[in-house]
Amino acid sequence: MKKVLACAALAVAALPACSKTYIPNTDVEDTSANRKVVAYCEEYRHAVEDKDVGRLLVMASPRYYEDGGNTNPEDDIDYDGLKDYLTSTFVKTQTIRYEIRYRKVTVSENKRVFVEYTYSASYRIPGLKGEEWKHTVADNRLELIPEGESYKILAGM
Repeated sequence: MKKVLACAALAVAALPACSKTYIPNTDVEDTSANRKVVAYCEEYRHAVEDKDVGRLLVMASPRYYEDGGNTNPEDDIDYDGLKDYLTSTFVKTQTIRYEIRYRKVTVSENKRVFVEYTYSASYRIPGLKGEEWKHTVADNRLELIPEGESYKILAGM
């Protein structure tokens, strides 16, 4: 009986060594690579909140392409379409609050980084009846490619 209790105590004591630690306020395992990815995504989040179109365009890859998540090619957007959207529609948005809960970071064999997250966006837009508040909560995924010491966004903006 004493051996069983000793083995059980040893197993319980070893559990913390096996458990993963997570970056605070995320569901992402705490590694230096993941911290770098989350820090980059936080730069993106702040650029959205600040309506910093120039910064967002610098963060986007010239190969940016978004398929809209469906088979309809009319809502697909490339870098030029993103630039047009940011400089025409996005700039009209006012008072943006953009919060992100990072869920998962994965790296593919071809070095693409996929960042899955849930966002909460609140913003004001001009409408027919004056300014309208909008609120959205949804899941999204940014697709990044390494570039030098940083990244570029391939899709997901």
